[in-house]
Amino acid sequence: MSVDGTSATTMIIDSKSGDTLGRPFLYNESCPDALPVVKSIAPENHTVCSGSSTLCKLVSWWNSNDTNKGSVVLMHQADWLLWLLHGKLGISDYNNALKVGYDPELESYPSWLQSQPYSNALPSVIAPGKPIGHLKEDIAQKHGFSNDCMVCTGTTDSIAAFLAARATQTGKAVTSLGSTLAIKLLSTRRIEDARYGVYSHRLDDKWLVGGASNTGGAVLRQIFTDEQLEKLSEQIDPSEASPLDYYPLQTAGERFPVADPNMMPRLLPRPGSDVQYLHGILESIARIEGKAYSLLKDLGATPVEEVFTAGGGSKNEKWIKIRERVLGVPVSRAIQTEAAYGAALLALKGVEGKI
Repeated sequence: MSVDGTSATTMIIDSKSGDTLGRPFLYNESCPDALPVVKSIAPENHTVCSGSSTLCKLVSWWNSNDTNKGSVVLMHQADWLLWLLHGKLGISDYNNALKVGYDPELESYPSWLQSQPYSNALPSVIAPGKPIGHLKEDIAQKHGFSNDCMVCTGTTDSIAAFLAARATQTGKAVTSLGSTLAIKLLSTRRIEDARYGVYSHRLDDKWLVGGASNTGGAVLRQIFTDEQLEKLSEQIDPSEASPLDYYPLQTAGERFPVADPNMMPRLLPRPGSDVQYLHGILESIARIEGKAYSLLKDLGATPVEEVFTAGGGSKNEKWIKIRERVLGVPVSRAIQTEAAYGAALLALKGVEGKI
Protein backbone atom coordinates (compact mmCIF):
# COMPACT_ATOMS: atom_id res chain seq x y z
CA MET A 1 0.00 0.00 0.00
CA SER A 2 1.25 3.48 -0.86
CA VAL A 3 -0.19 7.01 -0.89
CA ASP A 4 0.26 10.02 -3.17
CA GLY A 5 -0.44 13.61 -2.19
CA THR A 6 0.14 17.15 -3.40
CA SER A 7 3.76 18.16 -2.89
CA ALA A 8 4.41 21.14 -0.61
CA THR A 9 1.25 20.45 1.41
CA THR A 10 2.95 20.83 4.77
CA MET A 11 2.06 19.75 8.31
CA ILE A 12 3.99 20.48 11.50
CA ILE A 13 3.61 17.66 14.02
CA ASP A 14 4.52 17.14 17.68
CA SER A 15 6.48 13.89 17.51
CA LYS A 16 5.65 13.02 21.13
CA SER A 17 1.88 13.37 20.90
CA GLY A 18 1.31 13.13 17.15
CA ASP A 19 -0.80 16.29 17.33
CA THR A 20 -0.69 18.90 14.59
CA LEU A 21 0.87 22.18 15.71
CA GLY A 22 -1.42 24.52 13.82
CA ARG A 23 -3.30 24.19 10.57
CA PRO A 24 -1.75 22.58 7.47
CA PHE A 25 -0.14 24.78 4.82
CA LEU A 26 -1.76 24.01 1.46
CA TYR A 27 0.37 23.15 -1.58
CA ASN A 28 -0.22 26.48 -3.36
CA GLU A 29 -0.05 28.68 -0.27
CA SER A 30 2.71 31.28 -0.35
CA CYS A 31 4.77 32.44 2.64
CA PRO A 32 6.45 35.62 1.37
CA ASP A 33 7.64 36.45 4.90
CA ALA A 34 10.02 33.48 4.81
CA LEU A 35 11.27 33.87 1.24
CA PRO A 36 14.08 36.38 1.95
CA VAL A 37 15.38 34.11 4.73
CA VAL A 38 15.33 31.04 2.48
CA LYS A 39 16.99 32.91 -0.38
CA SER A 40 19.78 33.99 1.97
CA ILE A 41 20.78 30.39 2.75
CA ALA A 42 19.90 28.44 -0.43
CA PRO A 43 21.80 28.44 -3.75
CA GLU A 44 20.51 30.92 -6.33
CA ASN A 45 17.34 29.82 -8.15
CA HIS A 46 17.08 26.65 -6.02
CA THR A 47 13.69 24.91 -5.93
CA VAL A 48 13.09 26.11 -2.36
CA CYS A 49 13.42 29.75 -3.48
CA SER A 50 9.70 30.05 -4.02
CA GLY A 51 7.20 31.38 -1.52
CA SER A 52 5.10 28.21 -1.84
CA SER A 53 8.00 25.80 -1.19
CA THR A 54 7.83 23.47 1.78
CA LEU A 55 10.95 25.07 3.25
CA CYS A 56 9.36 28.53 3.17
CA LYS A 57 6.38 27.11 5.04
CA LEU A 58 8.61 25.50 7.66
CA VAL A 59 10.62 28.70 8.14
CA SER A 60 7.45 30.80 8.35
CA TRP A 61 5.99 28.51 11.02
CA TRP A 62 9.30 28.30 12.90
CA ASN A 63 9.75 32.08 13.07
CA SER A 64 6.16 32.82 14.12
CA ASN A 65 5.73 30.22 16.89
CA ASP A 66 7.05 30.40 20.44
CA THR A 67 6.17 26.82 21.37
CA ASN A 68 8.84 24.30 22.39
CA LYS A 69 10.29 23.13 19.11
CA GLY A 70 12.38 20.26 20.45
CA SER A 71 9.91 17.58 19.35
CA VAL A 72 8.72 19.16 16.08
CA VAL A 73 8.70 17.12 12.88
CA LEU A 74 7.66 18.24 9.40
CA MET A 75 5.42 15.92 7.43
CA HIS A 76 3.95 16.13 3.97
CA GLN A 77 0.36 15.16 3.28
CA ALA A 78 1.30 11.68 2.02
CA ASP A 79 3.76 11.15 4.91
CA TRP A 80 1.09 11.93 7.48
CA LEU A 81 -1.49 9.60 5.94
CA LEU A 82 1.08 6.81 5.69
CA TRP A 83 2.09 7.38 9.33
CA LEU A 84 -1.52 6.71 10.35
CA LEU A 85 -1.18 3.36 8.57
CA HIS A 86 2.27 2.18 9.70
CA GLY A 87 2.82 4.14 12.93
CA LYS A 88 6.45 5.24 12.34
CA LEU A 89 6.62 9.02 12.60
CA GLY A 90 8.89 11.26 10.53
CA ILE A 91 9.48 9.26 7.33
CA SER A 92 9.21 10.83 3.88
CA ASP A 93 10.24 10.07 0.30
CA TYR A 94 12.61 12.03 -1.92
CA ASN A 95 9.82 13.17 -4.27
CA ASN A 96 7.81 14.88 -1.54
CA ALA A 97 10.96 16.12 0.23
CA LEU A 98 12.33 17.90 -2.85
CA LYS A 99 10.66 21.22 -2.02
CA VAL A 100 11.99 21.22 1.52
CA GLY A 101 15.53 21.10 0.08
CA TYR A 102 16.41 17.39 -0.03
CA ASP A 103 18.86 16.53 -2.84
CA PRO A 104 17.75 13.28 -4.53
CA GLU A 105 20.95 13.12 -6.56
CA LEU A 106 23.18 13.15 -3.47
CA GLU A 107 20.52 11.32 -1.41
CA SER A 108 20.93 13.70 1.52
CA TYR A 109 19.97 17.11 2.84
CA PRO A 110 22.57 19.70 1.73
CA SER A 111 24.93 21.13 4.34
CA TRP A 112 23.40 24.62 4.08
CA LEU A 113 20.10 23.13 5.25
CA GLN A 114 21.51 20.79 7.92
CA SER A 115 23.17 23.76 9.63
CA GLN A 116 19.85 25.54 10.25
CA PRO A 117 18.16 25.54 13.70
CA TYR A 118 15.07 23.79 12.28
CA SER A 119 17.03 20.93 10.70
CA ASN A 120 15.93 18.65 13.54
CA ALA A 121 12.37 19.00 12.22
CA LEU A 122 13.23 17.53 8.82
CA PRO A 123 11.93 14.00 8.19
CA SER A 124 14.17 11.07 7.32
CA VAL A 125 14.01 10.41 3.58
CA ILE A 126 14.09 7.19 1.57
CA ALA A 127 13.22 6.34 -2.03
CA PRO A 128 9.54 6.33 -3.10
CA GLY A 129 7.89 2.94 -2.94
CA LYS A 130 10.25 1.46 -0.36
CA PRO A 131 8.70 -0.75 2.35
CA ILE A 132 8.41 0.97 5.74
CA GLY A 133 6.55 -1.62 7.77
CA HIS A 134 3.39 -3.64 8.04
CA LEU A 135 -0.03 -2.06 8.34
CA LYS A 136 -0.92 -1.41 11.99
CA GLU A 137 -2.72 -4.41 13.43
CA ASP A 138 -5.78 -2.48 14.63
CA ILE A 139 -6.32 -0.91 11.19
CA ALA A 140 -5.83 -4.23 9.42
CA GLN A 141 -8.43 -5.89 11.66
CA LYS A 142 -10.90 -3.01 11.49
CA HIS A 143 -10.89 -2.83 7.68
CA GLY A 144 -10.29 -6.46 6.81
CA PHE A 145 -6.75 -6.18 5.44
CA SER A 146 -4.26 -9.02 5.54
CA ASN A 147 -1.88 -8.97 8.51
CA ASP A 148 1.09 -9.03 6.12
CA CYS A 149 -0.05 -5.93 4.20
CA MET A 150 3.09 -3.83 3.65
CA VAL A 151 3.04 0.00 3.73
CA CYS A 152 5.54 1.71 1.39
CA THR A 153 6.74 5.29 1.08
CA GLY A 154 4.64 7.46 -1.18
CA THR A 155 5.13 10.12 -3.81
CA THR A 156 3.54 13.30 -5.14
CA ASP A 157 0.23 13.31 -7.00
CA SER A 158 1.64 14.31 -10.38
CA ILE A 159 4.41 11.70 -10.21
CA ALA A 160 1.81 9.06 -9.33
CA ALA A 161 -0.19 10.21 -12.37
CA PHE A 162 2.94 9.89 -14.48
CA LEU A 163 3.54 6.34 -13.23
CA ALA A 164 -0.10 5.47 -13.94
CA ALA A 165 0.28 6.61 -17.56
CA ARG A 166 3.21 4.19 -18.07
CA ALA A 167 5.19 6.87 -19.93
CA THR A 168 8.56 5.14 -19.66
CA GLN A 169 10.64 6.71 -22.48
CA THR A 170 12.45 10.06 -22.47
CA GLY A 171 10.52 12.73 -24.35
CA LYS A 172 7.22 11.35 -23.08
CA ALA A 173 5.25 13.63 -20.80
CA VAL A 174 2.13 13.62 -18.67
CA THR A 175 -0.05 16.66 -18.17
CA SER A 176 -2.34 16.27 -15.16
CA LEU A 177 -5.45 18.37 -15.73
CA GLY A 178 -7.06 18.44 -12.32
CA SER A 179 -7.80 21.47 -10.18
CA THR A 180 -4.48 22.78 -11.44
CA LEU A 181 -2.26 22.00 -14.43
CA ALA A 182 0.80 19.90 -13.56
CA ILE A 183 3.45 18.88 -16.07
CA LYS A 184 5.99 16.07 -15.86
CA LEU A 185 8.45 15.37 -18.72
CA LEU A 186 10.85 12.41 -18.63
CA SER A 187 14.30 13.82 -19.34
CA THR A 188 17.90 12.67 -19.28
CA ARG A 189 18.87 16.00 -17.71
CA ARG A 190 17.96 17.48 -14.35
CA ILE A 191 16.66 21.06 -14.59
CA GLU A 192 16.12 23.38 -11.62
CA ASP A 193 15.18 27.05 -11.91
CA ALA A 194 13.04 28.75 -9.29
CA ARG A 195 12.69 31.83 -11.52
CA TYR A 196 10.15 29.85 -13.54
CA GLY A 197 8.89 27.35 -10.96
CA VAL A 198 10.80 24.52 -12.69
CA TYR A 199 12.15 21.57 -10.73
CA SER A 200 13.15 17.95 -11.33
CA HIS A 201 12.09 14.83 -9.48
CA ARG A 202 14.25 11.76 -9.60
CA LEU A 203 12.73 8.71 -11.26
CA ASP A 204 15.26 5.89 -10.96
CA ASP A 205 18.13 6.92 -13.30
CA LYS A 206 16.18 9.66 -15.13
CA TRP A 207 14.51 12.94 -14.19
CA LEU A 208 10.92 14.10 -14.23
CA VAL A 209 11.21 17.77 -15.13
CA GLY A 210 8.29 20.12 -14.81
CA GLY A 211 6.19 22.32 -12.61
CA ALA A 212 2.64 23.12 -11.62
CA SER A 213 0.52 26.02 -12.79
CA ASN A 214 -2.38 27.47 -10.81
CA THR A 215 -4.54 27.41 -13.93
CA GLY A 216 -6.74 24.39 -14.53
CA GLY A 217 -10.08 22.80 -13.79
CA ALA A 218 -10.78 24.73 -10.60
CA VAL A 219 -11.10 27.92 -12.68
CA LEU A 220 -13.56 26.21 -15.04
CA ARG A 221 -15.69 25.07 -12.12
CA GLN A 222 -15.91 28.65 -10.86
CA ILE A 223 -17.66 29.60 -14.08
CA PHE A 224 -19.47 26.50 -15.39
CA THR A 225 -21.21 23.46 -13.97
CA ASP A 226 -20.09 19.99 -15.06
CA GLU A 227 -23.21 19.72 -17.20
CA GLN A 228 -22.50 23.05 -18.89
CA LEU A 229 -18.89 22.05 -19.54
CA GLU A 230 -20.02 18.87 -21.25
CA LYS A 231 -22.73 20.48 -23.40
CA LEU A 232 -20.74 23.57 -24.36
CA SER A 233 -17.64 21.52 -25.21
CA GLU A 234 -19.66 19.47 -27.72
CA GLN A 235 -20.27 22.68 -29.72
CA ILE A 236 -16.60 23.71 -29.94
CA ASP A 237 -14.66 23.25 -33.18
CA PRO A 238 -11.19 22.31 -31.89
CA SER A 239 -9.57 22.82 -35.30
CA GLU A 240 -10.28 26.56 -35.08
CA ALA A 241 -8.02 28.72 -32.90
CA SER A 242 -9.81 31.00 -30.46
CA PRO A 243 -8.87 34.70 -30.77
CA LEU A 244 -9.56 35.21 -27.05
CA ASP A 245 -6.49 35.59 -24.87
CA TYR A 246 -6.96 34.82 -21.17
CA TYR A 247 -4.84 33.74 -18.21
CA PRO A 248 -7.32 31.68 -16.18
CA LEU A 249 -6.56 31.73 -12.44
CA GLN A 250 -8.81 31.35 -9.40
CA THR A 251 -7.03 34.07 -7.46
CA ALA A 252 -3.89 36.17 -7.78
CA GLY A 253 -0.64 34.25 -8.10
CA GLU A 254 1.08 31.92 -10.57
CA ARG A 255 3.83 29.32 -10.02
CA PHE A 256 4.76 27.95 -13.48
CA PRO A 257 5.70 28.63 -16.27
CA VAL A 258 5.76 32.12 -14.76
CA ALA A 259 6.58 32.41 -11.05
CA ASP A 260 4.70 35.56 -10.03
CA PRO A 261 2.79 35.62 -6.72
CA ASN A 262 1.09 38.85 -7.81
CA MET A 263 -0.13 37.78 -11.26
CA MET A 264 -3.81 38.60 -11.60
CA PRO A 265 -6.41 36.40 -13.31
CA ARG A 266 -7.37 37.51 -16.82
CA LEU A 267 -10.82 36.25 -17.86
CA LEU A 268 -12.22 39.29 -19.64
CA PRO A 269 -13.69 40.36 -22.00
CA ARG A 270 -16.43 37.74 -21.88
CA PRO A 271 -18.15 37.23 -25.23
CA GLY A 272 -21.91 36.85 -25.48
CA SER A 273 -21.58 33.19 -26.43
CA ASP A 274 -20.76 30.74 -23.63
CA VAL A 275 -19.37 28.35 -26.25
CA GLN A 276 -16.90 30.99 -27.43
CA TYR A 277 -16.03 31.84 -23.81
CA LEU A 278 -15.29 28.23 -22.89
CA HIS A 279 -13.34 27.76 -26.12
CA GLY A 280 -11.22 30.80 -25.23
CA ILE A 281 -10.51 29.52 -21.73
CA LEU A 282 -9.61 25.99 -22.90
CA GLU A 283 -7.36 27.39 -25.62
CA SER A 284 -5.68 29.79 -23.18
CA ILE A 285 -4.90 26.95 -20.76
CA ALA A 286 -3.49 24.99 -23.70
CA ARG A 287 -1.24 27.94 -24.57
CA ILE A 288 0.04 28.02 -20.98
CA GLU A 289 0.79 24.31 -21.30
CA GLY A 290 2.59 24.94 -24.59
CA LYS A 291 4.64 27.74 -23.05
CA ALA A 292 5.60 25.38 -20.22
CA TYR A 293 6.93 22.66 -22.53
CA SER A 294 8.81 25.25 -24.64
CA LEU A 295 10.38 26.65 -21.48
CA LEU A 296 11.59 23.20 -20.38
CA LYS A 297 13.23 22.68 -23.78
CA ASP A 298 14.88 26.12 -23.62
CA LEU A 299 16.29 25.28 -20.19
CA GLY A 300 17.89 22.09 -21.52
CA ALA A 301 15.38 19.31 -20.87
CA THR A 302 14.70 16.56 -23.39
CA PRO A 303 12.18 17.98 -25.93
CA VAL A 304 8.62 16.70 -25.58
CA GLU A 305 7.57 14.15 -28.21
CA GLU A 306 4.23 12.93 -26.89
CA VAL A 307 1.85 13.98 -24.12
CA PHE A 308 -0.46 11.73 -22.11
CA THR A 309 -3.28 13.35 -20.20
CA ALA A 310 -4.44 12.45 -16.70
CA GLY A 311 -6.94 13.98 -14.30
CA GLY A 312 -10.52 15.11 -14.79
CA GLY A 313 -9.66 17.21 -17.85
CA SER A 314 -8.60 14.09 -19.74
CA LYS A 315 -12.29 13.25 -20.28
CA ASN A 316 -12.79 16.29 -22.53
CA GLU A 317 -11.99 15.07 -26.07
CA LYS A 318 -12.41 18.55 -27.62
CA TRP A 319 -9.87 19.95 -25.19
CA ILE A 320 -7.40 17.17 -26.07
CA LYS A 321 -7.71 18.09 -29.77
CA ILE A 322 -7.23 21.79 -28.99
CA ARG A 323 -4.10 20.97 -26.99
CA GLU A 324 -2.74 18.70 -29.73
CA ARG A 325 -3.06 21.57 -32.23
CA VAL A 326 -1.45 24.08 -29.85
CA LEU A 327 1.37 21.79 -28.65
CA GLY A 328 2.19 20.33 -32.06
CA VAL A 329 2.76 16.81 -30.71
CA PRO A 330 0.44 13.79 -30.25
CA VAL A 331 -1.82 14.19 -27.22
CA SER A 332 -3.97 11.38 -25.87
CA ARG A 333 -5.74 10.29 -22.73
CA ALA A 334 -3.69 7.97 -20.56
CA ILE A 335 -5.19 4.47 -20.26
CA GLN A 336 -5.05 4.90 -16.51
CA THR A 337 -5.76 8.49 -15.48
CA GLU A 338 -5.97 8.20 -11.71
CA ALA A 339 -2.92 9.06 -9.63
CA ALA A 340 -4.04 6.39 -7.14
CA TYR A 341 -3.27 3.76 -9.78
CA GLY A 342 0.29 5.06 -9.95
CA ALA A 343 0.58 4.89 -6.16
CA ALA A 344 -0.56 1.26 -6.35
CA LEU A 345 2.10 0.54 -9.00
CA LEU A 346 4.68 2.14 -6.75
CA ALA A 347 3.68 -0.14 -3.88
CA LEU A 348 3.86 -3.14 -6.23
CA LYS A 349 7.36 -2.15 -7.27
CA GLY A 350 8.35 -1.75 -3.63
CA VAL A 351 7.36 -5.25 -2.58
CA GLU A 352 7.83 -7.19 -5.85
CA GLY A 353 10.41 -5.12 -7.70
CA LYS A 354 8.29 -4.56 -10.80
CA ILE A 355 6.20 -1.73 -12.23
